[in-house]
Amino acid sequence: MKNNEAAIIHIVDDDEAFRDSLLWLLESHDYRVVGHDSAEAFLEGFVSDGTGCLVLDIRIPGMSGLELFEELCARGSDWPVIFITGHGDVPMAVQAVKRGAHDFLEKPFNQQSLLDAVESALATSRSRRASEAARVAIEDRLASLTSREREVLDKVIEGKMNKVIADELGISIKTVEAHRGKMMDKMGARSIADLVQSVVACRRQGGS
Repeated sequence: MKNNEAAIIHIVDDDEAFRDSLLWLLESHDYRVVGHDSAEAFLEGFVSDGTGCLVLDIRIPGMSGLELFEELCARGSDWPVIFITGHGDVPMAVQAVKRGAHDFLEKPFNQQSLLDAVESALATSRSRRASEAARVAIEDRLASLTSREREVLDKVIEGKMNKVIADELGISIKTVEAHRGKMMDKMGARSIADLVQSVVACRRQGGS
């Protein structure tokens, strides 16, 4: 059974009949879905918190689907975008995928193709949410460290042994061991490898 309860799918397409058919299909598979007839209507209330994805017609009146995608990128949204495109717009959709869009479907497409694309996009969204939650948790743990524990942490991550850390910080090995033990407890790390992996991943994602 799919984990659809917390996820939401936005459909942006000016063709009411087509939009309604997508709404019906996705709702019949227990997805939460919201339809919009324009990019502007979608942007009015969009918040990219939580898990979700966007099914977007690449050509819509006013702000185009491609322009909406670029606007979301500029806002820092990481929601996966699935473009719906006609045959003539395939090269444009391919370029959008190269720039970070999740996928595109060329009309006419079958129902299963849409369902597969949506589930893939939601899996990506869930993974991103989980990574962000893990990063925030690591940042909170880092913030709980004393300045000395933080210094020990940095040197441990550099691969330095306790004796070297003691010499560089001008403290005893026993003091290093004490700070190191407290630091490991606060970080919830089961091993040095676990500690290094979590902190390095957090820093790569823009954390402390």
